[in-house]
Amino acid sequence: MEQVTVQDGESLNVVQENFQQLKTIFPEAFTEDGVDFAVLRQLLGDAEVLDEGEEKFGLNWHGKKKARQIALTPSTGTLRPCPEESVDWDSTQNLFIEGDNLEVLKLLQKSYAGRVKMIYIDPPYNTGKEFIYPDNYQDNLDTYLRYTGQKSEEGLKFSSNTESSGRYHTNWLNMMYPRLKLAKNLLRPDGVICISIDEIEVGNLRTILDEIFGEENRVTQFIWNSSTAGGIRPKHVVQNHEYALFYTRDISALPTLYAPLSPEAVEEYKLEDGQGKYREKDFAWRTNSTNVNQKYLIECPDGTFVQPPEGYLYRFIRPTFEKALVNNDSSFDDFA
Repeated sequence: MEQVTVQDGESLNVVQENFQQLKTIFPEAFTEDGVDFAVLRQLLGDAEVLDEGEEKFGLNWHGKKKARQIALTPSTGTLRPCPEESVDWDSTQNLFIEGDNLEVLKLLQKSYAGRVKMIYIDPPYNTGKEFIYPDNYQDNLDTYLRYTGQKSEEGLKFSSNTESSGRYHTNWLNMMYPRLKLAKNLLRPDGVICISIDEIEVGNLRTILDEIFGEENRVTQFIWNSSTAGGIRPKHVVQNHEYALFYTRDISALPTLYAPLSPEAVEEYKLEDGQGKYREKDFAWRTNSTNVNQKYLIECPDGTFVQPPEGYLYRFIRPTFEKALVNNDSSFDDFA
């Protein structure tokens, strides 16, 4: 007879179940203290919550509530096909959309919500040069038409987003927030989003992504070498890397991600057994580490005992090595 625990005798905690489901749908409505009902009301379409009262722990800025509301406001635009500018119109499986990305994200909600496998975004890095914003913040189709010179600029002043503007980060966040909110809606449960960014806004971007997607759905933060060349040195430190933030819609639905091996790496796997191809690798490796758990005596088949030479350690601790012995995943040879 199996032992029955207290947990086994409990009925389903309906409140906790509802709490978890609500958090999955609206992670930005949750704080360290629980549910932020004002934010939840706004996400459910209550526009009366747009007062500028005190907000709780998190990244807050002037215009955040309005930026959230913009994501909830339906678009009045439409997508028009352009067969004359297309290639293989009748047979292509690709779609290229040109227009204001905020309006396009809204228009895609009906047809592609919950269906997109991957989104990659390379937004403005907010260097103060290429990021242009309207002083009179209106992030909609009208703004796009003014950006592109398709409408008169009367009454709308444009300027670079310089640090002296007093809204250096605020304007960038107001631009990014509704777009990320809409992008999340397009992802399927195992869908992922990757955003390139540099050190200027990486902290702010990570914080709003944690809010929109949920911190538990952050997969990783990549660091990649963006420059290997020399050139004029900055005043203090040469910055030669940038970042890519990687999030998923639902971490429990995301499978393990693999990158294919290069042809050169595949060539190294010359041995094969019932489980597939494999390669042998020296168990002792040169390192400056002093981890005593990776330096121990191993008994060889001939009865002798060996341990790593000076300046070397074993790759694994003893329990991992012993497991490899049982599974026949190790072989003995000279250190030479």
